[in-house]
Amino acid sequence: MVNGILGKKLGMTQVFTADGKRVPVTVVETGPCVIVQKKTVERDGYNALQLGFQTKLQQRVSKPEAGHFQLAGKGAFKVLREVPVDETDNYRVGDEITCGDFLSVGEQVDVTGTSKGKGFQGVIKRWGFSGGRGSHGSHFHRAPGSIGCSAWPSRVFKGKKMPGQMGNVRVTTQNLQVVEVRAEQNLVLIKGAVPGSKNGIVMIRKSSKSVK
Repeated sequence: MVNGILGKKLGMTQVFTADGKRVPVTVVETGPCVIVQKKTVERDGYNALQLGFQTKLQQRVSKPEAGHFQLAGKGAFKVLREVPVDETDNYRVGDEITCGDFLSVGEQVDVTGTSKGKGFQGVIKRWGFSGGRGSHGSHFHRAPGSIGCSAWPSRVFKGKKMPGQMGNVRVTTQNLQVVEVRAEQNLVLIKGAVPGSKNGIVMIRKSSKSVK
């Protein structure tokens, strides 16, 4: 069975359970994803399906891309991702994968996306440093402080927590619960927050470290 589907993060809202509890959820528009290519052990060394998501205008497709998408016969796609499978014989190029095929209410999933970029940030925001006191003329408020010794080792160790670029990296949030699956609308409601901004592309997989 395929263990992943592409989606677009639409935003957050809240739903209410049967006993009246309020649950914050992230709404993800999942697919439908089209199988564009099959990877096999004999030809590629591994079994996987290449999924296409979000249609692309034909005038924006190069000739090599058009040839790649031609076999599926479902148009061109903006996003292509591979998901591993045990066997590819059960799938055909051009088939559609929907959220109702492998997701159900109550199970746990891992969601991978690109986190929001926050630009160049200091050590307090980036690493949670406490900083110095804010009064009595300390002249030390949000600075990082000492970063090494002078005599030995006379250098700054690699990996030192310093100011720098924050966010805009690939992030996976694990063990999120599926609250609702609306297969007819291709929508999945996931409890809590998922990485990325609105309209960002995410990959939903069944959790690899399920917590009961």
